[in-house]
Amino acid sequence: MFVMIYSIVSLIVIVLMNLMLLHRRKKKQMNLNEDVDQTQLIDERHEEIDVNASITDQVKGTVTQYRFKEGITRNKVLAAMLFGMFIAILNQTLLNTALPKINTDFNITAATGQWLMTGFMLVNGILIPISAFLFEKYSYRRLFLFSMLIFSVGSLVCGIAWNFPIMMSGRILQAAGAGILMPLGTNVFMTIFPPEKRGMAMGTLGIAMILAPAIGPTLSGYIVDHYDWHTMFIGMFVIGLIALVFAYFWFGMYQRTSQPKADVPGVIFSTIGFGALLYGFSEAGNDGWGSTKIIAMLVIGVIFTTAFVIREMTMKTPMLSFEVLKYPGYTLTAAINMIVTMSLFGGMILLPLYLQNLRGFSAIDSGLLLLPGALIMGFMGPIAGKLLDTIGIKPLAIIGLTITTYGTWELTQLTMDTPYSSILWIYIVRSFGMSFIMMPIMTAGMNALPARLISHGNALINTMRQLAGSIGTAILVTVMTQQTDTHLATFQQDLDATQPFIQDQLQSLAQQLGGEQQATAAILKFVNELAAVDGVNSAFWVATALSGLALIMSFFLHDKSYYMSKE
Repeated sequence: MFVMIYSIVSLIVIVLMNLMLLHRRKKKQMNLNEDVDQTQLIDERHEEIDVNASITDQVKGTVTQYRFKEGITRNKVLAAMLFGMFIAILNQTLLNTALPKINTDFNITAATGQWLMTGFMLVNGILIPISAFLFEKYSYRRLFLFSMLIFSVGSLVCGIAWNFPIMMSGRILQAAGAGILMPLGTNVFMTIFPPEKRGMAMGTLGIAMILAPAIGPTLSGYIVDHYDWHTMFIGMFVIGLIALVFAYFWFGMYQRTSQPKADVPGVIFSTIGFGALLYGFSEAGNDGWGSTKIIAMLVIGVIFTTAFVIREMTMKTPMLSFEVLKYPGYTLTAAINMIVTMSLFGGMILLPLYLQNLRGFSAIDSGLLLLPGALIMGFMGPIAGKLLDTIGIKPLAIIGLTITTYGTWELTQLTMDTPYSSILWIYIVRSFGMSFIMMPIMTAGMNALPARLISHGNALINTMRQLAGSIGTAILVTVMTQQTDTHLATFQQDLDATQPFIQDQLQSLAQQLGGEQQATAAILKFVNELAAVDGVNSAFWVATALSGLALIMSFFLHDKSYYMSKE
């Protein structure tokens, strides 16, 4: 199953790349691209300007690296961008609570149905590394319209799907659109706003990136409970078309482009390498790190990713430039970003497992518990961004990670009796801390890069965050599983039926429950629950350690001026 689906995904990516290149060669250069070939750019007044002007001049407004169509304003572009991104990112988690119903309707196993989510993640992981090439080759407008169209078509295919292969095809199309839209949004914001204003701007973008995934499970749970699951995909198709119409009229933005050559071997290495790593880490928590399949995927991933890195570092014009790692301001913030993402993603997986599997809460209840935290992060995004523009990343990171570490530590104290409201408030506190670090740390790192490397830095950090999320989830789920087994074995050893205390408890329970067999079952159930809770707590201890490590690293950050590129 993996080989078949992965081969199809890889083939689709390579074919799409070649079709886009073929179309590009046949089409006459128009608008901005004609000017770029003549080393000229047009500003909003349609005057010829020098593309070799300094970054300082560009920031001051005398020269820009983009232009708007006549009658189009920045706010219109941003509104269309946020609308489209919100829909695409919402789709990432929309399937979470609907998956069991889909599995039943298609008469497929849970493992097969999981491919609807795994395949989506893989296509995202494949497309993000090559996004820098796409941004240099094609205008933002063309990419945005193409992505929204592909996403909408994929939603329609899912909405009319009558079997699993059709549904899988729709999900791949959705992922192809979303995989371009997510890094595109960051690039647009980083292009439009000067470094000293990017904090608040990226905080606004964070509303879509953070709020949408949190709404998904609750929304899909409501739809599945009251309507047919096809309804949510038809709804996504209709909303996608509306977003496409808005984008056609409002997203009139063109950036400076060039004519980079497609690195086909690089695309192949990236597709296989990052795809295999993402799959290996995402399945390691279920199959175990010792599984032959997992080991094979990780080995293949490391080999092809290494080949990709070596190739890109030795090329004159790389598809993904690793030159960004030469900038300390970017490298340290990227490392902190990855560690925080590992803790964040793992926590988002562990809490629903605890609430649904151990406490018996519904999927909607667990989704509602996560929702206020996401709302807090969305609300605080622009505020944290404004603080970044004002005081810089170091104090924000220290404050945010201190709160995050405390909130994560509180989750190591869970029991079978912890009130729902208490968990809710703990998660809100944790999310409040996260709001000071997630988007600001990414923005600070991107600000440290010269304009020519922003698209490459964006592609690399988004790829690393995808990997970090998969690795963090795999590690925390593995710790939870192993510690649950360890605690269970210890508890079972302590349950020696020959001990007088155990005999007394069995007799007492037998009288209450109507028999020794029922009493034994009740004790075993209690022991299993206790071991499972201890396993969850152990995993949250690891998440706390990750947050603590990021906190220590944040003390090595610098003041605001350090993250303003001088190039």
